[in-house]
Amino acid sequence: MSTQGRLAQRLTQGHLIRRLAQLYIGLALYGASSAILVEAGLGLEPWNVLHQGLAELSGLTIGVVSIFIGAAVLLLWIPLRQRPGLGTVSNVFVVGIAMDGTLALLPEAHTLAVRIPLLLAGIVLNGVATGLYIAARFGPGPRDGLMTGLHKRTGRSIRLMRTAVEIAVVVTGFALGGTVGIGTVLYAVSIGPLAQVFLRVFAVPSASDGSTVVATGQPRGAILRP
Repeated sequence: MSTQGRLAQRLTQGHLIRRLAQLYIGLALYGASSAILVEAGLGLEPWNVLHQGLAELSGLTIGVVSIFIGAAVLLLWIPLRQRPGLGTVSNVFVVGIAMDGTLALLPEAHTLAVRIPLLLAGIVLNGVATGLYIAARFGPGPRDGLMTGLHKRTGRSIRLMRTAVEIAVVVTGFALGGTVGIGTVLYAVSIGPLAQVFLRVFAVPSASDGSTVVATGQPRGAILRP
């Protein structure tokens, strides 16, 4: 193999390693950020409201429930003709495991002086994690694939599909005992802008030409989260 060929091979391998590192660090941080929001107790992301409610009902940990729900949602991709990627499948397991692991390590937060900074830190960390794992370009999370699949099958906007699904999971989760509060609202209004900022920060240059490509092939306007 020529010197130029070996150099190209190293560049390709380094590119893949960076993408894999971003994927798994991002997913682990996403689970950790979700655990921080649980510990803050001021309101969760829409899907984790459902996960927490089901955890209260079943006696399972919230991370285990997240894994079960993620796997169930992934099965819904079949009739929607969605194709999962490595990131999609990894998302199902890594986020739940990281969430339970972080909750086991975090001390209990009792006062608002601690819970409010936890809430803010959890939301920002969630934005960082979202930018990391989406910019790795290994496929959307199962829940976002569900929404983009519904968009393709029904012709309705992604925003409408996301709003309808997330309202349904929040209402169901709240009825089961999940935590809805100011954190839920703050998360909803801030995660989009945060994700867009960190998508640019963590954009992975193309292995061939050094250009940056973020979340190629995803429908316009989609904010991809686990």
